[in-house]
Amino acid sequence: MSKSAGANSQAARILFGLGLGLALGLLAGSFLPEATQPALNWWIDQVIQPAGRLFLRIIFMVVIPLILSAIVIGTMEMGDVRTLGRVGSRALFATVALSATSVAIALGLVNLIQPGHSLPEASRASLVATYAGASQKSIERGSQSQTIATTLLNFIPENPLAEAVNAFNPENKGGGLLAVMVFSLFVGVALTIAPRERTVILRGFFEGMFEVSMVIIGFALRLAPLGVACLGFAVAARLGLDLFRTLGIYVGVVLLGLAIQQFVVYPLALRFFAGRGPLRFFSDAKEAIITAFSTSSSNATLPVALRVAEKNLAIPPRIARFVLTVGASANQNGTALYEGVTVLFLAQVFGVDLSFSQQIVVALMCVMAGIGTAGVPGGSLPLVVGVLLSINVPPDAIAIILGIDRFLDMCRTALNVSGDLVIAAIVANGTPEAEV
Repeated sequence: MSKSAGANSQAARILFGLGLGLALGLLAGSFLPEATQPALNWWIDQVIQPAGRLFLRIIFMVVIPLILSAIVIGTMEMGDVRTLGRVGSRALFATVALSATSVAIALGLVNLIQPGHSLPEASRASLVATYAGASQKSIERGSQSQTIATTLLNFIPENPLAEAVNAFNPENKGGGLLAVMVFSLFVGVALTIAPRERTVILRGFFEGMFEVSMVIIGFALRLAPLGVACLGFAVAARLGLDLFRTLGIYVGVVLLGLAIQQFVVYPLALRFFAGRGPLRFFSDAKEAIITAFSTSSSNATLPVALRVAEKNLAIPPRIARFVLTVGASANQNGTALYEGVTVLFLAQVFGVDLSFSQQIVVALMCVMAGIGTAGVPGGSLPLVVGVLLSINVPPDAIAIILGIDRFLDMCRTALNVSGDLVIAAIVANGTPEAEV
């Protein structure tokens, strides 16, 4: 069985599990006699939810090592900027600019439409009660804001190990997960500059850490169908049909954001920075975009994207190979946008009012997390969980959107691959192949 077939089968099992859990939860919440409600609540609190949280706990325990290793590896790859001169610099600038634009779109849409506030107050209160302890901490932490200067200073950790240990501690006053990301960025840059023969073991350590983390996440995802069934049952039994309306608005916001990036931002970038016509460009690139949509994997799409870039788009081969290979891991515009919408949506659902400076921190985390997102189906899940934990939104809430994540993953992967091709075209414009 191919990797994409296996991923599709896994996604189908997760979707089936969520559908079954939601259906049974709706039936239990709507048709069981009132006298059985205390017993139902006991089963949800003591049996069903703990069983559902098992696969999430496995993911939680590898969030820090995954983020640390993924950003170090991604930065080492981007570190070729030092030797590739103008090509690398242009690729890095375009990557950061487009990622920042995508996250800005996400934050703007969520603040404008406020999909999380579409949940009725009674349903929100029920959901908060389900995660009572964590939700109360979230609301209290969300009401506390720091000055922008303090927030920026906290990006640089005085003690990286302490920040890693306390990254998810609501009492931590430091930079938390973002400080860990910045430290990882520094390590990646330093490894690029340091003599390779003296850092082979350390490079291998981070590569091994990343591979082991992905294997552990694979273990967790095997439990995901049962987990989302249990968590879906718990949420649906207490919220009823209100949840589905809110989820529909959330999906609409994500798709609208992806559409703006794909059909407004990318065409403008192509026209003004690559000197290409958007309609012709996307027509020539459609094979790679369709492959990305069907596989939900930037890595799996890479061979097709390389062929499309060289044969259809006439991008110099060595430019295409550098930009697309690095971009498969380090340029995740669609994923950054999705993470921004998801984090702010769930914060709204749980009544966490994030200040402007806190939203800027979330935006920076989403941009940096794009560097560390694995180019495989579901690769953004651990990083979304990490960002949720950093702002004290109950991480179990990820189950609310997990069942529809596969479809959104297909859409954002198509945007990721489109972005890689757009950046390759921007870099190629005015850059002679001989300079690569």
